[in-house]
Amino acid sequence: QVQLVESGGGLAQVGGSLRLSCAASERPFSNNVIGWFRQAPGKEREFVAAIRWNSITTLYADSVKGRFTISRDNAKNTVYLQMNNLKFEDTAVYYCAATTKWRAVEYEYDYWGQGTQVTVSS
Repeated sequence: QVQLVESGGGLAQVGGSLRLSCAASERPFSNNVIGWFRQAPGKEREFVAAIRWNSITTLYADSVKGRFTISRDNAKNTVYLQMNNLKFEDTAVYYCAATTKWRAVEYEYDYWGQGTQVTVSS
């Protein structure tokens, strides 16, 4: 069973940057997809970005396109989420998750990390 551990959350200013990491306990299978989701207070969890483990194919929510970049380091079994030009509305708990389906919806992700808090302030 793959375990996912997020790190890198914290406090950032509006317009600032943070980089989140999602470390997998073992090398994901080649057909795995790693996704990032977020949940703001009082809101439902929403999709942020996803990347295929065996290709450079990526997918982004419209709300983060052009500001966030998802990438991976195969040697470290780690997926990153570089977040630039942060906005107040990016404040949320960010989760990484794994699935074998591209363009999967939330319930189709099989493994989840514990989440890391991102707070954007002025």
